[in-house]
Amino acid sequence: MQVGQELRKMTAFIKQEATEKAREIEIKANEEFAIEKSKLVRQETDAIDTAYQKKFKQATMSQQITRSTVANKTRLRVLSARQQLLDDIFTAASGRLGEASQDKGRYEGVLKGLVLEGFYAMNEPELQIRARKADYEVVRRAIDAAAAEYKEKLDKEVTAMIDEENNVPDGR
Repeated sequence: MQVGQELRKMTAFIKQEATEKAREIEIKANEEFAIEKSKLVRQETDAIDTAYQKKFKQATMSQQITRSTVANKTRLRVLSARQQLLDDIFTAASGRLGEASQDKGRYEGVLKGLVLEGFYAMNEPELQIRARKADYEVVRRAIDAAAAEYKEKLDKEVTAMIDEENNVPDGR
């Protein structure tokens, strides 16, 4: 009996030790699982954050490109409209240039103003002026009047002659 009782005590002790060891192993396994799970969750969260940041940057870049494209298209439309207006103005002015030379008194005044402006811009003592052959006489009178006004305003002499070798073709 005593041997049986001792045997039971030993068996109970071994079972108790095995149960405690199993509990320790289970606790350790649960801790390792929790640590590994936490690590995986952190890695996946970081991966999701990185992917989100990348997509956010791409979306921001796409918006900037779209805004820039719209601004450039608008700018091009404005420039195109401006160019069209300038072309229309030049066409209209070109058409009216022929009419301007018909009124000789007014035409001579315009030529005098242009020649005088050229004198001021060039600021040279001797100049050559190109003109249409048909306008040589009017241009000579305009040169004389402009030279006189130039001398009066700046107290400088200026000599200008028509460049008869390189005349401006008619129609310009």
